[in-house]
Amino acid sequence: MTINSLRSLSQQVLTVFVLLFCGLVATKTYAESLTALHVNGLEDGSRLGQYFHVWHDESGSADLADAIAAFRLHKFSPLKSKGSTGLQAGAFWSVFYLHNDSDKPITLNLEYVDHQLIYLSAYQRNTSAPSFLEIADLALSNPFSERLVSHQRFVVPVELGAGETYQFYFRFGSDEKGFVFPDLRLWQPDKMHYVQSIELGSIAFLVGGLALMAIISLVTGVATNDKTYYAYFVYAGTKLATWPTILGFSHMFFVREDFHWSYMSLTGAMSIMTGVIFARIFLQTKVNTPRLDYVLKFMILNAGLLALAALTRETVFSVVLITIALLLYPVLAIASLIRWYQGSKESAVYTLGWTVLIIGLFSQALRDLGLVEHTFVTYYWPVVASYSEMMVIMVAMGIHLFRLRRLKEQAELRYRSQLERAKQELEILVSERTHALEVAKSEAEKEARTDPLTGINNRRSFMAKSEAMFDSCRNRSHPMSMLMFDIDHFKKINDNHGHAVGDQALKLFATTIESEIRDGDVLGRLGGEEFGLALYSDKDTAIHTAERLRSAVERIYLNTGVVQVRFTTSIGVALMEAEESIEQLMSHADQALYKAKESGRNKAVVSAA
Repeated sequence: MTINSLRSLSQQVLTVFVLLFCGLVATKTYAESLTALHVNGLEDGSRLGQYFHVWHDESGSADLADAIAAFRLHKFSPLKSKGSTGLQAGAFWSVFYLHNDSDKPITLNLEYVDHQLIYLSAYQRNTSAPSFLEIADLALSNPFSERLVSHQRFVVPVELGAGETYQFYFRFGSDEKGFVFPDLRLWQPDKMHYVQSIELGSIAFLVGGLALMAIISLVTGVATNDKTYYAYFVYAGTKLATWPTILGFSHMFFVREDFHWSYMSLTGAMSIMTGVIFARIFLQTKVNTPRLDYVLKFMILNAGLLALAALTRETVFSVVLITIALLLYPVLAIASLIRWYQGSKESAVYTLGWTVLIIGLFSQALRDLGLVEHTFVTYYWPVVASYSEMMVIMVAMGIHLFRLRRLKEQAELRYRSQLERAKQELEILVSERTHALEVAKSEAEKEARTDPLTGINNRRSFMAKSEAMFDSCRNRSHPMSMLMFDIDHFKKINDNHGHAVGDQALKLFATTIESEIRDGDVLGRLGGEEFGLALYSDKDTAIHTAERLRSAVERIYLNTGVVQVRFTTSIGVALMEAEESIEQLMSHADQALYKAKESGRNKAVVSAA
């Protein structure tokens, strides 16, 4: 080999090495350009926002390895719209990093922001680890009981170690084509459940109001024999099924097995069909606007085809038909405007109702196309608009009824007694509904304060009550003590006898302690087998109480039918002295508890602090 050949070969090797080095540097630089979102476990629904990039897998067949390869090839990029990918085939992958700023492990719930999703898969790795773990494989068709978190939308719980950074890949998939909102909300679990309870209460309120309007319409229809009210009753009934189904509540509470996305299209199609039928009857378009009536008939046919497409699970056909239906909705407002011009006063109010609905559906279309941001307001605006439309239409029908009553005074006299009975029945229904809501509210408030297993204060309630006791004692210079309990070797009870026996042990422990303390003392379950007791007492009384309670627990047992399960408890005692907060007092008691467990368990130790 000549010197020139060797020189040429060395130059080629050097070129390849430089290219590989540049590629590695570029990949690292690209990864570093995706900044980690810093979290601390107190998140209350904040979004990933700019902290994630997306990649469109047009075939929908890419797996995690393909997504990682796409990330290394710089195929991921920031979302260019205001939240939605638009109507696209295939699947979308997102990648992002989370860094735990706190000094302890935390749990976060990552919530998909919308209901329009068929599949969701998630993968996680510590950036110091070489491989990913699959942490979620969710599908709309799976039984609801398989959800990682009981929520109407997809939620993925994640664990983040103290001071650690984690990389995540999320796959969002639809059947054939669909809208994807690849953003996620970050929640501290308790805060997410609190907001979810507000959502549930709001939807229950709207559904209850709509049901009440439907009942009123049915009763009015029976009283007047006017088919307009029967049509409204059916229309309201379909809406009662539509929105809970679309928003995921039907899957959560009713159709928990074998749910399919087509149910959303089917209920939507029935709502459109019954709405147009009601409009034809109410506006009398067959007689007064015959040309527009043909368009309304076409809308009914289109809704029927949409229902058929939903039953046969034709995704693309369903999307096309629902788009046609939404585009034709303004025809209803035009028909009502013409009827208003012709002298029908109630049609003016009807126009307002349909306009509100059209604006709501239009905002939904803009949201789905990514032209407006996906927020709680834009998410629920179509629902509120639909409910408002029904209310306004109810007003329009009231005007319609008033006009009929003026024209048919004799008919009104014949049906007066029947309407009076209907009124009384409605008042009873309203009263029963109000009472039921009050009872439900009272029960919900009690559940929010009570540990569901033991029946004593939960952590939140215990903290609130003990903090009030702490402030009162400090202001009045009264003594106060904090006792922290931990059931010794509780894990062995679960391992040897099962979680059912473990639950019985927790109940028995709570019942025993509760029976031994005064009414003014505050007992609460802080989590797992850990309990807290705040009491008005000085040092001697606290020590005596702790020893008395320890002895009481030592005497109790569970009879499982095979063996008697006995257990003991370790107790940490802290006296309020110079502590600035209830948390410090609990920390001192917790340290004493730790010493009690270290020194052999089944004893009470007083905090040195």
